[in-house]
Amino acid sequence: MKMKTLVMAASVAALAAGGAWAEEGKVKVGMITTLSGGGAGLGIDVRDGFMLAAKMAGNENLEVVIEDDQRKPEIAVQLADKMIQSEKVDVMTGIIWSNLAMAVVPAATAQGKFYLSPNAGPSALAGKGCNKLYFNVAWQNDNLHEAAGAYANDAGYKNTFMLAPNYPAGKDALTGYKRTYKGEAAGEVYTDLGQTDYAAQIAQIRASGADSVFFFLPGGMGISFLKQYANSGVDLPVVGPAFSFDQGILQAVGEAALGIKNASQWNKDLDNEANKEFVAAFQEEYDRLPSLYASQGYDTANLLLSAMDKADVSDEDAFQAALKEADFASVRGKFSFGNNQHPIQDYYVREVVKEGDVYTNKLVGPSLTDHADAYAADCKM
Repeated sequence: MKMKTLVMAASVAALAAGGAWAEEGKVKVGMITTLSGGGAGLGIDVRDGFMLAAKMAGNENLEVVIEDDQRKPEIAVQLADKMIQSEKVDVMTGIIWSNLAMAVVPAATAQGKFYLSPNAGPSALAGKGCNKLYFNVAWQNDNLHEAAGAYANDAGYKNTFMLAPNYPAGKDALTGYKRTYKGEAAGEVYTDLGQTDYAAQIAQIRASGADSVFFFLPGGMGISFLKQYANSGVDLPVVGPAFSFDQGILQAVGEAALGIKNASQWNKDLDNEANKEFVAAFQEEYDRLPSLYASQGYDTANLLLSAMDKADVSDEDAFQAALKEADFASVRGKFSFGNNQHPIQDYYVREVVKEGDVYTNKLVGPSLTDHADAYAADCKM
């Protein structure tokens, strides 16, 4: 992989400098993300998007140390301790899963480290638990589900069966969907995190009298569910967030996903120059289409680089202010932070289509405009 060259070069430069990363303008980033196991595709895409932006910027003051959390909270905590105590990182990023974020982020910010989330956005960190050193560059967990609920209303769904995994993001998912969805719940089920057999849940859907299905099952969970659902004979329309219909997942799901509507804050056909440049550069670098996760990693790196141009990371207040300005060209187009340092942005409806031999998404239209999360009012920063 080409990006390994950049990481190795950055590490060599750090050694040559005698570990002098306290020099003005230099920033050392600790990236803990999922690079093995069932959720590896998500972490790989975040890493690749982040490192692509770093390469394109060519900023020699940025060093990135990357570790695999294996989707295990205890491993993530160990790695975070190592990065903070031994590696002496200035900024942390990379975590995909909300249960891992809850295990790492509060401890990292308590030790004076900035944390820029490229994915996980648990509600506990958006309201009363907000922190001036914590920025979410993706969304608050509820947001994409709120956009899916708004679409369900437009589609005329009145009796949705809902399911999600039993962990913080899963609970945020159903909370978000129900916040905007105006119909009834035909059923509400929490599955095991990492579950692969959904026969029992599909039987519940069949017997529920539902007119539609909403689900949030990221990574391999979504692949398993969609394949089993397509072969079950249940023919109810499905709606969900982008996580279960993202670029890496769609190739594994195949035709079972065609025509499904899903909610996202990004797609490869968003018409702005930053996005066009990103999509072309990602394909050139990695020989595949970028995913939602890759776009979030890319934006996270560019946010960090924009702050590095304005302030030194050792000046906590100045660096926080520089980050909050969000003075970078987001692949999403307009992008800003609310008072709780979570995004205010537009959300869209996408449809799964097939372009040649590739399953992908196309934009259908807007769902929510200039949308902020529901917890910002509880943040007292």
